[in-house]
Amino acid sequence: MTTPPRTPDGRYIVVDGVLWRATRPDLSDDAREALVKALMSARRAVGQARDDPAALKAARAGVDAAKVALGERGPVWWDDGAPDLNRHKVANSPYAGWWAETTEGLSTSPGGG
Repeated sequence: MTTPPRTPDGRYIVVDGVLWRATRPDLSDDAREALVKALMSARRAVGQARDDPAALKAARAGVDAAKVALGERGPVWWDDGAPDLNRHKVANSPYAGWWAETTEGLSTSPGGG
């Protein structure tokens, strides 16, 4: 699995040209690993609970709780007042220039598009 590009400030990863909030950098490796395991468990529970509305609601709440704890949802984890650009197209964001340079480098590198 390829690691997606991360914005220079570390706040976002870029997947298919869309900004997604990155995991909080202040988490210890152990805490991050535990939260990712909780997230994967909750996602499995979502898949298993499709025919049970109460179980589905609980499983989705578990996914949300893990994503908030990881910093990928909920209040932003940075404190400089910058807006949250989660789910915005990177080309329409303040990262557009960086992205243009990055994608140019990706397309000309060996194995790039």
